[in-house]
Amino acid sequence: MIGEGLAAARLGEIGFGYRPRAPYACDPARSRGRLWKEPESPTRTPFQRDRDRIIHSTAFRRLKHKTQVFIAHEADHYRTRLTHTIEVAQIARALARALRADEDLAEAIALVHDFGHTPFGHTGEDALNEKMAAWGGFDHNAQSLRVVTRLESRYAEFDGLNLTWETLEGLVKHNGPLTDANGQGLSGPLPRSIRDYNELQDLELSSFASIEAQCAAIADDIAYDTHDIDDGLRSGLLTLHMLDEVSLSGSILREVKRRYPALDGMRTGHELMRRQITLMVEDVICASQDRLQRLRPQSPDDVRHAGETIVAFSAEMAASEKELKTFLYGHLYRHPEVMRIRADAERVVKDLFDAYYADPRTMPEGWREGLDHADERIKARSVADFLAGMTDTYALKEHRRLFDRTPDLS
Repeated sequence: MIGEGLAAARLGEIGFGYRPRAPYACDPARSRGRLWKEPESPTRTPFQRDRDRIIHSTAFRRLKHKTQVFIAHEADHYRTRLTHTIEVAQIARALARALRADEDLAEAIALVHDFGHTPFGHTGEDALNEKMAAWGGFDHNAQSLRVVTRLESRYAEFDGLNLTWETLEGLVKHNGPLTDANGQGLSGPLPRSIRDYNELQDLELSSFASIEAQCAAIADDIAYDTHDIDDGLRSGLLTLHMLDEVSLSGSILREVKRRYPALDGMRTGHELMRRQITLMVEDVICASQDRLQRLRPQSPDDVRHAGETIVAFSAEMAASEKELKTFLYGHLYRHPEVMRIRADAERVVKDLFDAYYADPRTMPEGWREGLDHADERIKARSVADFLAGMTDTYALKEHRRLFDRTPDLS
């Protein structure tokens, strides 16, 4: 192929990604490669190409109209899955930079981590999991793997995005090992899509993920721990007074009020957000550096087999973060108004699944072919794939097309 020799000869010269890293960081020059072999790029590392493929995918664009906490159309300023993903990627890069890991790999994993989420957030996932119970259930992490290895159809020579082993490993294992040494799932049966792909390309499911994947995982927690407070304040379901009772947020608010006693509520909330993110990020960096000093990993595999998560909060911050999560569940995620909308959203997803499963011909061309005589598992999985890819707005549009009455999710 024209340019292939140039790519091999000049990769280190003009790749702009092969900079010095810690010995435990993933080195793109030593990537384990892709399932389908491709020529290297003369201008981008393999992890940079992964990031670019993720950003240009259809699944990435769909995140714009998928719920984070509040239904996307309720107001313009609430986070969606897309804005959440961008915030996670920014924090993941900052952590990777501080720990001398590969920033591009951390960013790629952060950008792809929510590809498998359904419309209406975790409500849609719960509904789809219930409908798929007879066929192994539904898991958004496993669905993310299906999206990037099968469902995206952009390239002439393969299905999916053909991402590197390191990005796929990070996507699947960013929250920790999935199996024990004998291959048994640590939290129930291993999702079939992960098990099937692992037979093609061993992702070493019993080990921890790379340092970069761990950066992306903790960045996810930091992002939603803070921006969900911001959205909660914007909605009126949370108040600054309520947050005074939470140790982490309360201590920050007291300092902000002491320093700026006349500051209005909106700016006080923004000060809380930025200071909380800073505190949490700096805590992770310091705690992770302490663990690295103690464990002294000399390779990415040393990180994978360290026996513990390296990129994590200190014990003190972990306790504060747990308290904050408990507060958010009690006062925001389980608020009666949120639960009312969740119930209606759940009905939309279940209605659509039942309609498509009963008559696959109601699905668009490209999804319905061959399903009239397919076995139940294949038909159900195809319906789940179609439904999981929907945005909130498209799901509501489809429900209005197929049913006489559609819930008003506002």
